[in-house]
Amino acid sequence: MTPTLHEAQPQPSPFPMKDLTEYIDKPSTLARIEFGVATVLLIFSILLLDSSDAATARRLFEEAGMPFGYYSNFFYPRVIVFATVYLTFLLVNFVVVPQLLRRERVTRNVLLLVAAYVVAGLVFGTTDTYAATYLFHEYPTEQDTYNALFQQGFGGAFQLLVFLGTYSLLKYAVLRFIPRPLTITPKNRPIVREAALAVGVWLVTVLLLMAVGAEEMILYGAMLVPLTAAFYFFAYYYLIPRLVTKRRPVRSYILWVLLCLLISFGPVMLLVLIFCNDPDVAAGFAFFNEGFQLFLTAPLAWILYKRRAKVTQEIGVLQTELGQSTANLDFLRSQINPHFLFNTLNTLYGTALQENSERTAQGIQMLGDMMRFMLHENHQRQILLTREVEYMRNYIELQSLRTSTSPNISLETSIEDVVAERWIAPMLLIPFVENAFKHGISLKRKSWIRVTLHYEADKLYFDVYNSTHPKQELDLEKDHSGVGLENVRQRLALLYPGKHELLIRETPQEFFVHLTLQLSGTAQQ
Repeated sequence: MTPTLHEAQPQPSPFPMKDLTEYIDKPSTLARIEFGVATVLLIFSILLLDSSDAATARRLFEEAGMPFGYYSNFFYPRVIVFATVYLTFLLVNFVVVPQLLRRERVTRNVLLLVAAYVVAGLVFGTTDTYAATYLFHEYPTEQDTYNALFQQGFGGAFQLLVFLGTYSLLKYAVLRFIPRPLTITPKNRPIVREAALAVGVWLVTVLLLMAVGAEEMILYGAMLVPLTAAFYFFAYYYLIPRLVTKRRPVRSYILWVLLCLLISFGPVMLLVLIFCNDPDVAAGFAFFNEGFQLFLTAPLAWILYKRRAKVTQEIGVLQTELGQSTANLDFLRSQINPHFLFNTLNTLYGTALQENSERTAQGIQMLGDMMRFMLHENHQRQILLTREVEYMRNYIELQSLRTSTSPNISLETSIEDVVAERWIAPMLLIPFVENAFKHGISLKRKSWIRVTLHYEADKLYFDVYNSTHPKQELDLEKDHSGVGLENVRQRLALLYPGKHELLIRETPQEFFVHLTLQLSGTAQQ
């Protein structure tokens, strides 16, 4: 039995494994951010190699009485180390740890970790033989120097794998455990998602900078990212929504940004001073932070806010148009359904006047089937084509009770049974048949109606022919003919755009309708 909204639902396990694998298996925005941040850090680490570090290395070489080559003893070794750290991060974070958490290919991934450790250790040790050649004068033998350098290299490789493994495990632990006990409303979901991304960017930045030993950049990575995230959230969710409705929003926004940055200069400098204990470094970082937030974060927050507001407005317009289309569709149905009912009741009334109880009972049974169809299935978005055809057959059979006694009326039908399970919007076919009986039958003149239905290769072919007669002056609906057909035109345009062909041709003697409709094998929800 399907539980109702008020029935007790079975509570899921508080820590189901599928919740963890959900984050591991599906590519997420966080994964793309991680890859982008790591790549940008690799590029910037290479472009921003500190010339003071090169000068320090040159001095060490000169003190040992050895020649110094900028590229061979400084640039190339550092680039190779940075690239090794980058590739190891991609391997551990995106391949090894996710598969180990899923318990897939455990042996292979353990071997990959061992291989990564060996390769990184060899790379670090080998590059040190070029970047720290001056150490060969500090050890008794050349072999002792190699032993020390490679021992240091493998120690650095071990620290790197510990750093990266800790980050990956911490990331999945945060994704796994923290969101569960919290109730995140749809309104706050973007804030929570963006905050999680900011934390991820900060962790990747700090860990990679620590892994490559870029001590001079760790301060900027550790402080700039959270300050940027804080300023972005303040501008995006508080400042811009209150200024965007002003008379001159851009000017107001710029003035408020300048004021906020001016006020924050002192606290930022004091915060950095606590960690580095160097007034010059703190002042330099504070000035750099001011420019970074002013020329990058502030414009980016404004652009993203305006873009999201535009998308939200477009979604609202689409929802309004969809609501109008749905309301229009319901209105068209309400116009069609009563029309069928009253025509059918008039037919039964005429049959009853002939005092033939058997035919009347048959007509009432058909009417009951049709009313059940209209009360239940007619309000669904789609129904089986067989039900639509069955309703149409009942309608034709019911109308034939009225016309069967007249020799001047010819009714021919060729309606094939549709074996395939195909779905169609309800009440699309019957208006054409109803229109044929309404305008093509005359008890005084020779009249005829032909209805054919054929289904082949996911397409429905439906034709209706009927004779036409001059309208009587006393006919109350002579000026309202074609309302049902116009309704069907609108429904076809709304429900089957580009998937139907409707041809209507009228001559003084004949009215012809041809409909080709492409149907689906699955019902639309």
